[in-house]
Amino acid sequence: MQFGPLIKFYRIQQGLTQKELANGICSVPHLSKIESNAKEANEETMGLLLERLGVNISSITENEELIKQLVTELNEKIDYYLNDEADHVMEELREFEGIIPFTSNLHTYELSKYRYLIFKERLPQAQKQYELLNKQKNIFSQPQMALFSYLYAVWLLKKGIYKKADELLDSIGKDSKIEISSGELFYHRAIAKTTLEEPGYAIYYGKLALQEFMEDHNFKRILHAMMLLGINYTHSKIYEEAQDCFKHLIRNAELLQATQLLPEIYHNMGYLQKKLKNFEEAIVFFEKSKSMQKKNTSHYLITLYSMGEIYIELKSIERAREAFQEVLHLAKELESRKYRILANYYLMTFDSPEKSLAYSEDKVIPYLEESDGKSEELIGFYKMLSNHYQQIGRFDQAVKYIEKIN
Repeated sequence: MQFGPLIKFYRIQQGLTQKELANGICSVPHLSKIESNAKEANEETMGLLLERLGVNISSITENEELIKQLVTELNEKIDYYLNDEADHVMEELREFEGIIPFTSNLHTYELSKYRYLIFKERLPQAQKQYELLNKQKNIFSQPQMALFSYLYAVWLLKKGIYKKADELLDSIGKDSKIEISSGELFYHRAIAKTTLEEPGYAIYYGKLALQEFMEDHNFKRILHAMMLLGINYTHSKIYEEAQDCFKHLIRNAELLQATQLLPEIYHNMGYLQKKLKNFEEAIVFFEKSKSMQKKNTSHYLITLYSMGEIYIELKSIERAREAFQEVLHLAKELESRKYRILANYYLMTFDSPEKSLAYSEDKVIPYLEESDGKSEELIGFYKMLSNHYQQIGRFDQAVKYIEKIN
């Protein structure tokens, strides 16, 4: 416990000058040195100062232990994805924010608060918390610095800055004494590799995460790890494993009433069925997913876009048109440039195929090359244009897009 700053805090809170507090106990210069931690007061002087301030030091010491327990509890709630319980613990901790800066729990609390804000996806607040912590990182212990790097990487993943997040996670080695479970570290490494379209690495880290979560009996995180594995089995064309994953996920998520996770599971099962060309089944799963989502969200937008693509495969042009019109409207509302461009492209294909081809070269491909790297979606456009140019005898242009694919 840092008693000097604590005395200063309560003195200022009560509107006392140093002279008023020190009167009859010690000199003003002596009090000034105590408050700045430049001088350690003897027990009697400290007791008299605290008594005049009406501060019960034994209750503060007890609170310090309670704060430590609550910080541990907050991290456990986040580990097990207990959303409401994490909120409750955070509310309890906020009651002690007046004294936490004077305790040995300061950095562990501020790091845990950063983790909580990321967990709740309050990203602007998390950004401010990062800036606060970044100013203090020079005095972090090695485990605290490793935790800070890990949490910043998770924040970057949430913001869509995948490569930098992956590099940061890679810098946190196995031997780092990081104050986070191995399962969480492996899980976020798997997410980074998934977003960077490196399914082999994603499956490797996903399996490690799954093993850790199973050993901890962390049922919600088991579902999350299995979701990642299912997605990456799909991307790797290991369709039988992917199908098993999603069937297991649907069964267990429905039993556990994991209503927050089910829309994502249904969406990814729909995507798998699309890859298997089971278009009718894909629509059923996408519909289930969409029915459980809020309309003004990016997840709803992506599911709706996927449905539009399936309707084209099913030759249901009017339904496809309706879907992409809604995608365009929502993309503008959510300021999603990607889906605004893609919706525009598909709407053009219905009315003016020639214009849509020009649009794909002028707008769609440059955007996808800049933002997504060599994504499956981008390769689809390369193939479409290559085929088009072959059909009209423009083999120079056809070769250009074949080379881009390779």
